[in-house]
Parts: sequence; C-alpha cells; structure tokens
Amino acid sequence: MARTLSRARLRAAALTLPLLAFVGVTFIAPLGSMLVRSFHEPHVADALPQTLASLRAWDGASVPSEDTFRILATELRRLDQQRKLGGVATRINRLAGGMRSTIMDTARALRTAEPVSWRETLTATDPAWGDEAAWLAVRRAGERYTMRHYLNALDLDRDSSGNIVAQSPDRRIYLPLLLRTLGVSLAITFICLILGYPVAYLIANASPARANLLLLLVLVPFWTSLLVRTTSWIVLLQNQGVVNDLLVAAGIIGDDGRLALVYNMVGTLVAMTQVLLPFMILPLYAVMRSISPMYLRAASSLGATFWQGFVRVYWPQSLPGVAAGSLLVFILSIGYYITPALVGGRTGQLISNMIAYHMQESLNWGLAAALGVILLLAVMLLYLVYNRLVGIERMRLS
Repeated sequence: MARTLSRARLRAAALTLPLLAFVGVTFIAPLGSMLVRSFHEPHVADALPQTLASLRAWDGASVPSEDTFRILATELRRLDQQRKLGGVATRINRLAGGMRSTIMDTARALRTAEPVSWRETLTATDPAWGDEAAWLAVRRAGERYTMRHYLNALDLDRDSSGNIVAQSPDRRIYLPLLLRTLGVSLAITFICLILGYPVAYLIANASPARANLLLLLVLVPFWTSLLVRTTSWIVLLQNQGVVNDLLVAAGIIGDDGRLALVYNMVGTLVAMTQVLLPFMILPLYAVMRSISPMYLRAASSLGATFWQGFVRVYWPQSLPGVAAGSLLVFILSIGYYITPALVGGRTGQLISNMIAYHMQESLNWGLAAALGVILLLAVMLLYLVYNRLVGIERMRLS
C-alpha cells in the first residue's frame, strides 16, 4: 500500500515537470538575468584590464602617471583594431558626458602616432585627458560589480571621495517618475474600486439571466485587442474627438475652449481605468456572490438602515474581494507600458516607459534592470503587506 502511494506521488510530481520547466525558462531565468545585469557589468573591465590595474593605485587627486597613459593608449589601439571600442566608450560616457567622442577621437589619432610622451599626445588630442574626472569615469566604469545603476535609479551618485550624494536637480529623473508611477497606480486602483464595487454588487444580486448579461458586458474588453482599445480612446479624447464634440454641441464648452484629454495624465488615467476595471469587478463579484442576502435582511429586521447594514455587515465580508481586486489592479498598473506610451504624452509617461527606453534605445540594460528590480521589490512589499493584513489564502478570483 505504501509503495503504491509512493508511486502515485512520483507520477503526480512527474506531471508537474513540464510546468516547472516552463516557469523556469519563461520566468525564473529572465528574472535572474535581469537581477545579474543590474549589478554585474564586466565589459569595460574585460576590455581595459591593464589600464584599470594601473588605476587601482592611483590616488585620484592628480593626473595619472605617464605609464598609465601609455597603457591606456595601447589598449585603445587594440580595441580600435578589434572594432570593440564603441561599446566601451558608450559605457564610460554614461558616467561622464562627452567621453565617447573623447575616446573615439583619441583612438583615431593613435592609429599613426608614435609619441615620445603619451601624456602630451593624449591631452593634445583631447584636453579631457588632463582632467581627473575622465580617469575617474574610466575607473568607475571598470567595476565588475557595482551599485551605480541602483544609485542612478534613485537619483543618487558618488562624489570624487566615494560618498553617496544626491544628483543635481536637473538630473533627477527616475525618483519623481517612480513616485508618479506609484501615485498613478494608487489613483487607478481607487477609481476602479469606486466604479467596480457597485457593478459587482449589482451583478451579485441580480437574477441569473441578468447577471450573465452583465458579466458578458464586463468580459467584452478581454475579447478586444489592447491596442484597439487604447487607440479608440485617442479617437474619443483628442481635441477634435467625440467627447469634445459632444461637449461643444451641448454648449458646456466653447469651440475655442476644447479640453486637452489625451497625451497627458488625464488620457493615461481614463484609458488605464477602462482596461483594468474588469480585474477589480471579477474578484469583487466572486466574493459578493458568496455573501447571503439574509445578512442585510437580518440587519434590517433589527432596526438598521440600509447604509448601517452595509457598513457593519456587508462591507466587512466583501473586504477579501476588495483587497484581491486592489492588489491585481495595482500590480498590473505599476508595470503598464503600451497605454501610457500611446495616450500619455510627455506628462503621462510612467517608469515602465523609461525601462523600455533603456532596453530599446539607449541600450543601458543595467539601469533598465535596476529599475525593474526596484519595481519588483515594490510589488513584493505590497504582496507581503496584503498577506499580513488579509492573507493570501483568502484571495478569491472566481
């Protein structure tokens, strides 16, 4: 009997292997790669090993020695011949603006140069080599394991002494964008709760035929392409769109006072609320349909008004659905990309759009990975709070 049970358990475990492999390939492996990229950057260290070894003994207070200039020139020549200099120059340029052109121009000048003094040759090619900041950028870019991407993601940096300091106000981009993303996600979650709670209550207390029809209307957005829904809001909300035309026709606003409802934060809030509203309604409905109407009738028979019965009896029982729906909507909205990119404009962009920019345009994958890890930590923190206050075992989605 025990042997038969053991075999059954092994067969059941074997059936889960394809699922575990799928999760490992599509989730765990990309997540691990992103985590590693956020703090591991070996490119400059592999390209300029001798230069970085020479800079380890450098005090950073003055220009390095003649030998360091010679070693750098030799390695720049080698990288130029191997056509690998562009990537190294780009990574150093992220720490000190203008260093890409400095490195590329220096490499071109060194193709035919046989100088007596490497220091004079390099500084004559570009005066930046006579500044300690350029060499500090090379040394910092050569760190194999670094936290600079996380510092940049939080608008922090290190000064020449290695102390963590706030970046200048004109370079503080990511922290305000991260706070905006959290604020927008909270706002969308609240709006979806205000709009979705009455709808879920209506569906849960309707007759079966009417409830099925209302559920069908809620589920229709899932059958429509996200791109189609988003571009439809552009047609509705643009300056000459349907909404503004109706407001002008009704005399609410003048033709010269049309509202800016798209390519800003208003467009982002409206479009994302419409997309994410079903994720609030369905968990609420799943919980509400299990709440017997007899509770409110009992409260009414004891002298409570409808609102007293709702606040003291019905609302507490629906809290698991409120928490589950809020958790789903917040997690989905915090990482939303397509909708803000299409209808958000400059003021409606979220942190996900900046992550996509660094992945596709600037190719700064380390910074993109650090921003992604920070978002992941925010979601995990929210999950822990939910589990502590409500309990993940009480989440009901159907």
